Amino acid sequence: MQEIAAEAGVNQALLHYYFRSKDQLSKAAFARAAAGFMPAVLSVLGSDAELDEKVARVVDLEFDHLVRAPYLPGYIISEITHHPDRARQLISAVTGRAPEDFRPPLIATLGAQIAARVKAGRMRPIAPEQFIVNLMALCIFPFAARPMVMAMLGLDQRGFEQFLARRRQELPGFFLGALRP
Repeated sequence: MQEIAAEAGVNQALLHYYFRSKDQLSKAAFARAAAGFMPAVLSVLGSDAELDEKVARVVDLEFDHLVRAPYLPGYIISEITHHPDRARQLISAVTGRAPEDFRPPLIATLGAQIAARVKAGRMRPIAPEQFIVNLMALCIFPFAARPMVMAMLGLDQRGFEQFLARRRQELPGFFLGALRP
């Protein structure tokens, strides 16, 4: 708590007053970190927009948020790994609903859109859950594995930013192209 207080430029007593413990502070930081993008992503995925538009919009939302908070994925992964119960709490806190309340309509909407494309011969079958996880993973991985990606590709900070800009442009087409028959 002392290190956090020093970094934030406040005294430790103030942190204890508002958060009571390091665990409570961590929960608050975790919820705040995800609140900036999760509701918007869920809203897009559950909307009636065409799949191409959804994919492009989710990529934009994820990249906009993660460019501003590039270490967020690593932080969230670490928190969920060490405190698995926080995943459900986080989702409820940032969406205002329990996962079982918004998940069925979201999966039903995506599933119907995917089924219609499959029936029309425009897409290979994929479960809506796999669609969501694959899209999110392709967006988040470069940020979560930033040092490894930079080392593997020989990128400095500027090179990594250029890599992200290009990925942002190419990712929707790559993702949707991989699903074409």
